[in-house]
Amino acid sequence: MSDVIDGAVAALQNKLSGGFDGTAKFVIPGEGALMIDGAGVRAGDEEADVTLTADAETFKAILDGELNPTAAFMGGKLSVDGNMGLAMQLGSALA
Repeated sequence: MSDVIDGAVAALQNKLSGGFDGTAKFVIPGEGALMIDGAGVRAGDEEADVTLTADAETFKAILDGELNPTAAFMGGKLSVDGNMGLAMQLGSALA
């Protein structure tokens, strides 16, 4: 597991302390993936209701509050595959 994934898991655990309704996967090419569900956040690469993909720089900017997830999606820096409603929920939790 990469330092990027380790850091992302720690940061997301703080932001999503109440868990998440559904299952989301965040893929960071070249680094790995993390899972977000009702149990919390962990490193993993399993089936999910929605998969979000972004490079490490974009993901860090979203986590740091420097980039709005919706703006990242509209600008082509974040791709979403699956349940768009869950992606929007997750985006609101990260904003």
